[in-house]
Amino acid sequence: MLVGVFGWIVLGTIVGFIASKIVSLRGDDPRMGIAASAVGALIGGWLYTLLSGAGVTPFNPKSLVFAAIAAALVLVAFHSWRWKVA
Repeated sequence: MLVGVFGWIVLGTIVGFIASKIVSLRGDDPRMGIAASAVGALIGGWLYTLLSGAGVTPFNPKSLVFAAIAAALVLVAFHSWRWKVA
């Protein structure tokens, strides 16, 4: 179980790093975006296990893809929120 959750965090961090290089951060600290995407990956992986009924396994490609998509969505939402607040 811990390996699957750790995989979501690592995947979210990688997605956040790649997105921080692609997306204009408008002066934001890249670490904030990477942390937001890691949290999004955790939420996405948790939602996948909740919706699919599959348990947390060390390597589940579908849950990793779902976590990556959720990480990217949270990152986009975070940056659009930061842009409107600033």
